[in-house]
Amino acid sequence: MATYRKVAPLARDAMAYVLAGGRGSRLMEMTDKRAKPAVPFGCKSRIIDFALSNALNSGIRRIGV
Repeated sequence: MATYRKVAPLARDAMAYVLAGGRGSRLMEMTDKRAKPAVPFGCKSRIIDFALSNALNSGIRRIGV
């Protein structure tokens, strides 16, 4: 059974901006061939997936990367 949460008007009108830049100097071996947000985390997701999931779970549907 699916449960639906009511989305607050502020979240419905908001837009999230996910900052996905940077050189990734601390992740040098992993960022030689891919961008830092695309680095795998835990074999099932990427680093950027956490920020995207948080925005979606907060009711924000407009997201800029």
